[in-house]
Amino acid sequence: MAVAEKKAEDGEGDLKMKYKIIDEKDNVVKFLFEDSNHTEMNFIRRTIMFNVPVMAIEDVYFTKNTSPLYDEIIAQRLGLIPLSTDIITYNQPEACKCKGKGCAKCQVKLSASLKGPGTFYAKDLKTTDPKIKPIYPNMLITKLGKNQEIVFEAVAVLGKGKEHMKWSPALVYYINKPEVKIDQKKALKNKKQILEACSSGVIIENSGKLEVDKEILLKEELASEQVKYVADKYDGINVNDSESEFVMTIESWGQLSPKELLKKSQELIIKEINSAKLK
Repeated sequence: MAVAEKKAEDGEGDLKMKYKIIDEKDNVVKFLFEDSNHTEMNFIRRTIMFNVPVMAIEDVYFTKNTSPLYDEIIAQRLGLIPLSTDIITYNQPEACKCKGKGCAKCQVKLSASLKGPGTFYAKDLKTTDPKIKPIYPNMLITKLGKNQEIVFEAVAVLGKGKEHMKWSPALVYYINKPEVKIDQKKALKNKKQILEACSSGVIIENSGKLEVDKEILLKEELASEQVKYVADKYDGINVNDSESEFVMTIESWGQLSPKELLKKSQELIIKEINSAKLK
C-alpha cells in the first residue's frame, strides 16, 4: 500500500485500509485510520516495532581497549546506536545465501582505532558501506584519557525488535479518535473554567459559542486529555471514543522513515495473511 499525503485506500487480499497523514514533524508522523478496529491497529503497531527489520551492530571484536569502560559496556553502547538501513540491498542473515555465515549481502563492518586524550563519538566509526552509518553522529560512546586506546571491528546485521530492542525501529502507539459534542446551554455556564483548562486551544470561543478545534484535537496529544478532563468536571462537554477511527503515531528512531515503516509493515502483514491461508 502506497503512503500518500491525501486520503488513501489500498490493500491486497483481506487487508484494506483508509488512512491519511494528519501531522508530520521530523521523524514523527500521525496517521488517521478510518474503517478500522483495534485488532488491525495493534497488528500494525506490533509489526512495526517487532517485525520490520533494521540494521544494528551485533558483534564487536576488540583488539585493544584501555578505555574506562569494559568491552561488554562498549559493545552494548555500540549496539544501541541507530544505523541508517537499506532493506533492499541487504538480507537478514538467516535468509541470505551464505546461510548466516556472513557476507557482503547480509552484514556491514564498522571499525574504530582511537587514542586519547579525546572523546569517542558515533561519528568516529568507519564503515565499509557509506549508506550504513550512525544516524546521530554525536552520540557519546566513551571518553579516553591520556594514552588510553580503543581498537575494534564490529559487524552490523539486519534484525527484528522481537529478537532484541536494538532492532526495534520506532515507538508506535494509537488512540481511538475522540468525538466531542458540546451542549451550549450547559457548557456556557462554566465557559471560563473550560477555556482555562483547555490551554492547548482545543476548545475555543467563537461568536459567543464554544467550539472544538478538530485539527488541534487530532494533532495535539494533550488536547484529547484536556477535553476528557473538562467532560468529567463540567456539564455540557461530552467525549466519546470512535469505534472505527484511530489516530496512530509512529515515532521513528531514524533507521527508516515513519512512512517506510508503515508501508513495510503492511507488506509483512499481507505476506503473513497469505501464508496463513496456505496452511
